[in-house]
Amino acid sequence: MPRTVWSGAISFGLVTVPINVQSATEDHSVRFHQYHLEDMGRVRVRKYCEAEDREVTSDEIGKGYQLTKEQVIPISDDELRDLPLPTAKAIEIAAFVPLVSVDPIRIGEGYYLQPSGQVAAKPYKLLAMALARSSKVAVAKYAWSGRERLGLLRVKDDVIVLHAMRWPDEIRDPAELLPEPVELSDGEIDGALALMDSMTREDLDDPEFRDTYTEAIEQIIDAKREHREPPAMPEPEQKPGQIVDLMAALQESVQKARVSRGEDADVHEMPKKKAAAKQTPAKKQPARAAAKKPTKTKATRKSRSA
Repeated sequence: MPRTVWSGAISFGLVTVPINVQSATEDHSVRFHQYHLEDMGRVRVRKYCEAEDREVTSDEIGKGYQLTKEQVIPISDDELRDLPLPTAKAIEIAAFVPLVSVDPIRIGEGYYLQPSGQVAAKPYKLLAMALARSSKVAVAKYAWSGRERLGLLRVKDDVIVLHAMRWPDEIRDPAELLPEPVELSDGEIDGALALMDSMTREDLDDPEFRDTYTEAIEQIIDAKREHREPPAMPEPEQKPGQIVDLMAALQESVQKARVSRGEDADVHEMPKKKAAAKQTPAKKQPARAAAKKPTKTKATRKSRSA
């Protein structure tokens, strides 16, 4: 059973739902320690007090805000826990929105919300059923680990899930990353759609979607433990550094995708890119009254810090 990482309540108007928060995900990555290569002695990071020049224990360590080079303001865990905010002890629902209106880049770690005791059973089920029937998600505020956060509540298999969300100003503007404008033909777009269609699946329940990196690391560890050579890893497929013929690359990709799924690899030839029609210069029209030229306005752009 996962441990409870936070206890509090969901505040839904005048309805209060006592809950326990538990992590909804597990990390199965292989963990490594640092060792001294000469004698394989464990290398550890120790915490030292600069003022007393000695190692300190966790019980002696607290939080503080450095106001100046000489002055530090100590902040206790109790002070953070007792902040004068409604979100300090409750997940405060602020609004309900369609899930499609939430940019996925803002959605983070997921947590299961468990009803705390029998008194929470009815309001918990009420909120879960209301979310499920409305096809909407709840946007809420809550305060954990010394900061107020934004969260998203949804239902998964009758359990309410809380997803941490990033504030709008935490998302960097991607405009500066856009490439120079390019022209695409209808045939190239149709080719990309055909490739997407050949790679479409109904769900992600497939052996292909597994952590092959962790499996490879475990094979190396097992081989070394048994004093044998680690298995040879297949060489990754060499891909060209630059696509010369985009249409040919799309067509070959569709064929490979269909073969990998055991389907017929025959693909009808995709339409070739049409050359732009040569335009003849238009005849000059008799001069008419000059149209009023629109006044240009200078657009200002607000810069955002990363």
